[in-house]
Amino acid sequence: MVAVTYVGGDRLHIDVRGHELSVDQPVEDGGGDTAPTPTELFLASLTACVGFYAERFLRRHNLSTEGLRVGCTYGWAENPHRVGAIELTVDAPGVTTSKREAFARVIEHCTVHNTLDHPPEVRIRVDRQSSPGPRKGPVVQVSFGSSDQVRGSVG
Repeated sequence: MVAVTYVGGDRLHIDVRGHELSVDQPVEDGGGDTAPTPTELFLASLTACVGFYAERFLRRHNLSTEGLRVGCTYGWAENPHRVGAIELTVDAPGVTTSKREAFARVIEHCTVHNTLDHPPEVRIRVDRQSSPGPRKGPVVQVSFGSSDQVRGSVG
């Protein structure tokens, strides 16, 4: 489960299986620039996923992971405002010529990339808190996929 809690300003605290993250906005957009934006975290997720698949491939083929680096650049699109283009660059000095094509095929199919290629159904439901307690205001539940797939909730 992923839980996101408002901290203040534009800052949010994220809890993922006990791991803590934050998001914020740049100063020029009204935030405190204390953490990446949600969009940057999304892009970091894709970049890290490709990096994970890359390092796993290299280790499974007894190839060096030294110098492995994945970079990401992106561009915006409008109507609606969103990330419109993403370019990932993988520098993997340990990949041999004979393994390069297989390496490319594997890293192109990381879970996050597969999800972008085959988008899930996303439903957002805004609920009022039904039980007494310290939390005030709406609880937001976000569901992904069809009814037979895992659901996530926030709040």
